[in-house]
Amino acid sequence: MSASTKPTKDRIVETTERLFRRQGFNGTGLKQIVAEANAPFGSLYHFFPGGKEQLGTEVIHSSGLMYQRLVEGIFDAAGDVLAGIRDCFDGAAEVLRATDYEDACPIETVALEVASTNETLRVACAEIFESWIASASTRLQSAGVEKARSRELAIFLISALEGAFVLARGMRDARPVEIAGEHVAHVVAEALRAAKRRRATTRPRGRR
Repeated sequence: MSASTKPTKDRIVETTERLFRRQGFNGTGLKQIVAEANAPFGSLYHFFPGGKEQLGTEVIHSSGLMYQRLVEGIFDAAGDVLAGIRDCFDGAAEVLRATDYEDACPIETVALEVASTNETLRVACAEIFESWIASASTRLQSAGVEKARSRELAIFLISALEGAFVLARGMRDARPVEIAGEHVAHVVAEALRAAKRRRATTRPRGRR
């Protein structure tokens, strides 16, 4: 389905997600959204009677879920969790280079703006971050990392990626994202080895 034939609401949401990713929440105006979405101005308030805040909340949830599915797909295609981590960070670095450092994470962009000024949007960002943490933690556990450690590492992984986005865009250099990925993979590899050693030392005698 081409952009012009998509339902009006979908065009508004997708356009807003793109603009948030590049301009942030405060830098994106409603007139710009409807103009680039090729939508009547009144349709925005028809679908989002709460205005920009309601639209922002929906965009945070929809784009956050989209990014989660994208990352999960990368991990599914990789041979193991360590390859998945490297592929995820390397892929993010390539996207930054290909888009001249404009396309990063829309959640990170909005979260930096609204954390202290808009509680509704802050909560929406927090919900998405928690969903990402839960997803990453589940995959790390499946790979062999212990449960408590897997959540810590999931938070570390997401913090490293989001922080690297900020450095990369500010420096206009994707290497921070690649370096972060290398170190996250190293830390996760150490956690996997530690978990394997603990399982070996607690294995009942008589078993191999």
